[in-house]
Amino acid sequence: MPENPEQQETLRWPTNLDRAGIERRVIEVREVARKNALAEIVGFFEGVEHMGPAQIGANVVAALTWLQDKPQHRALTMQLEMVAMNLKNLKNLK
Repeated sequence: MPENPEQQETLRWPTNLDRAGIERRVIEVREVARKNALAEIVGFFEGVEHMGPAQIGANVVAALTWLQDKPQHRALTMQLEMVAMNLKNLKNLK
């Protein structure tokens, strides 16, 4: 088994993320997007730490939609897909 559990996660066996984990993932996506001049993705997640669950969910879906026809950004898509699988964990928080 790899030391890093993220190496084994898949959409079939996703990591169970809480709000902090979800925020960490989308912040990571935001910063990679910033380095790659993907202003649209950066915009979806700017200030995510202050967003409510519904806004985070809507922005994750919007970002996935934007990335849908951009296979060159598959790594970002995969991170956001994992977040999307865990959005239900936000409903009772904040």
